[in-house]
Amino acid sequence: ACFIRYYSSELSSLDQMNLIKELREATSAPIKEVKSALVSSNWDIEAAQKDLRKRGVVLASKKSSRTAGEGLLALAQNQEKAVVVELNCETDFVARNEIFQYLALSLAKSALLLEGTKNDNALTHFMAEHLEDLRLSFNHPKLTGEKTLQNAIAEVAAMMGENVKLGGGFAISAPSHGVLSTYLHASPQPGLGRIAGVVSLDVEDSSAPLDSVRTVGSQLAMHVVAAKPLFLAKEDVNSDALGNEEEILRSQAESTGKSETAIDKIVEGRLRKYFEEVVLLEQKFVVDDTVNVKTVLSNLSKTVESNVKISNFVRVQVGQGLKKV
Repeated sequence: ACFIRYYSSELSSLDQMNLIKELREATSAPIKEVKSALVSSNWDIEAAQKDLRKRGVVLASKKSSRTAGEGLLALAQNQEKAVVVELNCETDFVARNEIFQYLALSLAKSALLLEGTKNDNALTHFMAEHLEDLRLSFNHPKLTGEKTLQNAIAEVAAMMGENVKLGGGFAISAPSHGVLSTYLHASPQPGLGRIAGVVSLDVEDSSAPLDSVRTVGSQLAMHVVAAKPLFLAKEDVNSDALGNEEEILRSQAESTGKSETAIDKIVEGRLRKYFEEVVLLEQKFVVDDTVNVKTVLSNLSKTVESNVKISNFVRVQVGQGLKKV
């Protein structure tokens, strides 16, 4: 930005207000900090901006102990993989800010270029500390030049006046033949959202057409966000979770005072209901609840004349921590 330098002896109250407004627009720093920097630099706006940037890291570090449970997920995708990263802040107000959103999108696009596993459908985690030294090139009026992600986060935290931190991320590789579908819920602009769903669909025949697969894939990514499955198939439900559920259901059934045979049938029925709630293939399809997801895949396989299966899926939500994926 190009500034005209003023000095205190020349300034009227109106000139001072204009300088405060100009520096505030250029830096997005809190008004109190803007005025303080201008006063301490004798109303030299370039010196004040430099002072704000110097203090930005200090201001950000003071805020780093505060809880940052809001924020956004940023998604970037190419033919090889999809990447989702989480950028956190303290309030939804900051999550709606264009600079915060610009930083999140820039981070996702840069993470997409990182080298990772080439295995089909593989899920790779990015811990926050592995991304902090990543160098990004910024081209925003209030965030420019090349800098590390850690420094960029510190600058944005100073502008926003609250704690901003990286929540980690993951990459999921595309299948050798098939579709990697994504969906973002509560999306303020393309590539950003509060909940993300990613579904990888494998198509057995490499010559099979993919148009129908893409359509169903998009619907399934939306389904994953809405239905919150925990497992892909019944076989994936771990024995501890299943044992605990069966124990609870049996205890509830026994309280009815019915015969052992009747209790077994009650438990069997309730377990079936449990699978329909937590297992993706057993869930009723959100687009058409007369069929389950397993049937949707069976019908799709007939349409493209090749076996289609879900090889991987991920659902993540802001504040839940990507390390749990």
